[in-house]
Amino acid sequence: MTLLLNNDEVERVLTPEISIQATEAIYRELAEGTAYNRPRSQVYLPAESKNHPGFHYRFKSQEGGSPGTGVWALRITSDMSGHSFTSGKKRRRILPVATGDRYCGLVILFDIERIEPIAIMPDGIMQKMRVAALSSLAAKYLAPAKPKVMGLFGSGWQASAHIEYLSKLFDFERVKVYSPNEEHRRQFAREMSRKLDRPVVAAESPRETVESSDFIQAATAAWDPVFDGHWVEKGMYIASIGGADRTSKRREIDDETIQRADIYIVHSKEVARLDQSPDIWEAAEKGIKDWDSIHEIQDLLTGKVAGRTGADQTTLFNNNTGAGVQFAALGSTVLKRARDLGLGRELPTEWFLEDEIP
Repeated sequence: MTLLLNNDEVERVLTPEISIQATEAIYRELAEGTAYNRPRSQVYLPAESKNHPGFHYRFKSQEGGSPGTGVWALRITSDMSGHSFTSGKKRRRILPVATGDRYCGLVILFDIERIEPIAIMPDGIMQKMRVAALSSLAAKYLAPAKPKVMGLFGSGWQASAHIEYLSKLFDFERVKVYSPNEEHRRQFAREMSRKLDRPVVAAESPRETVESSDFIQAATAAWDPVFDGHWVEKGMYIASIGGADRTSKRREIDDETIQRADIYIVHSKEVARLDQSPDIWEAAEKGIKDWDSIHEIQDLLTGKVAGRTGADQTTLFNNNTGAGVQFAALGSTVLKRARDLGLGRELPTEWFLEDEIP
């Protein structure tokens, strides 16, 4: 039988600890050459939407799997993509235009021995958790051992997952949060203070967010850099999730931040090259960082590249793309725990099979 799950069920079974552990395991498989990942693909229809001027239909897919998970994961999204402005700041925006003012994204898991689909679930909750899990994994190797103050950019969906996941790894004395919408960032700070039982305060400016922080995490939908790299000091750890593609040259970190980094780790150099990302590929093309000095996160896990080795090092992680292996790692974990708890609805697997050779 093929298990059909919803976002509530996915959220019920995935915890920060489980997500980070599953992510680290599959990236070790990737480093060892036993897992495989196909780089993300994004295509846009050239013509603007008739019903939503300025927006374009986008189809995005990524896939990957491993023997350790026992699955091959295919993640697909069907989007109405564009941008909008918040307090004068350009931001990526996806419109909920499916039936019921909803979005459309799926993760399909295939058994790598039986070749058949064994689970289908929405990608939404897993999407934000897989990003936060990889950011947390990088922070284990690159952040100060005991960071005291986190400066968080963003007060939305991704920021909420990041503050929760990172707070499971580090006992921050204080978290400062900034986003362009003052009311939203203050509400976010109040809610997260209660949820995490630690001080989370709304900062008044990007500079205030960076200064006196030893851990900077950007988790936004921003189009342009969210702070000035001249504010970065020795010993800081900085992380970004601002992935770009050839048509959407968005970024959260500027060239000065990249210049000041002693260690620069990214999720995928291959995707950065394909997308010609401004904060990785173009930074190397401009001579800000030598291409060969930029390394991928799995290099940290295997010891091929050293992580933070000194208190004065400025370290930078760019979580620049999604990966199919992330959905394999978290999806297989969701499937196992959901079955153990009796969650989901079973569909006849034969519905998805055929007698003809494809």
